[in-house]
Amino acid sequence: MTAPAPSIPEPKIGVLLINLGTPDAPEVRAVRRYLAAFLSDPRVIEVPAIAWKPILYGIILRTRPRKSAEAYKQVWTNEGSPLRAIAQRQAVALRERLPGVSVHYAMRYGNPGIAAAIENMMAEGCTRILAAPLYPQYCAATTATANDALFAALAGMRVQPAIRTLPPYYDDPLYIEAVAANLKRQLEGVDFEPERLLLSFHGMPQRTRELGDPYHDQCQITAHLVGEALGQKVDVAFQSRFGRAKWLEPATDATLAAYPQQGVKRVAIAAPGFSADCIETLEELGIRGGETFEHAGGERFALLDCLNDSPEGIAMLEQLVSRELAGWRSES
Repeated sequence: MTAPAPSIPEPKIGVLLINLGTPDAPEVRAVRRYLAAFLSDPRVIEVPAIAWKPILYGIILRTRPRKSAEAYKQVWTNEGSPLRAIAQRQAVALRERLPGVSVHYAMRYGNPGIAAAIENMMAEGCTRILAAPLYPQYCAATTATANDALFAALAGMRVQPAIRTLPPYYDDPLYIEAVAANLKRQLEGVDFEPERLLLSFHGMPQRTRELGDPYHDQCQITAHLVGEALGQKVDVAFQSRFGRAKWLEPATDATLAAYPQQGVKRVAIAAPGFSADCIETLEELGIRGGETFEHAGGERFALLDCLNDSPEGIAMLEQLVSRELAGWRSES
């Protein structure tokens, strides 16, 4: 009499949405912990550790956390960090659209972390996981480091899930159409006629482009395609300069300060490279960017939301994810 065949559970599929990260609270200690992790990443700061660590621990982490904590306080919500709250809503919305798929979110720096998220998904029975870094444009300091953390987590596991990763989607029609539709809807609700639409992307040191990072060119392609889809000219700039090195130009703050001298007094600004609003959009662009523009003589300023969990954003995520799950899901 032969023994019965062993029972193997039906493979469960998971999707892990990955974003950059956020401190746990708008307090100096939490911000210092977050910045220490972020600025210790060799993908982010491409300077030899022997030269960088004395600067990081001797100067930056002694001074910057207090200033950053004040900035976080200005945008913190009843749900906590804007980025984490939006990431959670994105995961919930995507879960509702993908029945039978386990959808989680994680942060490259901070909580919930990538390793913990993978462990939770495997505990739920996920044997196949699509990791989706929500960075439309590829950058070693964002996409690559998210994948680094993902595979570092797998390296410590005896039993690993099968893994796929979401590729950059900077020129994908799904993304371009979602951004254009989202911006068009918001522009129609602005109570003035903007003379310029400025698309601000996160900056990177110029050296990263010289080393072969495609980020700058992908941002330019995105902006061109979005402008075409909107049927209007858009300006491009790069924000969040840090340190003394030369960064991608033109700089967003300098662009905003120059507009009034060029006769541009009404401006709308958007950040299509960010999948969710965060301190860089809400505080840096919405608050400080608006002040820079107004102090230079600007009259009307509007910050447009990121895709967030908007109908356009969630529909795009559903289609991108479903496409990448082809062959894993029978309905794909």
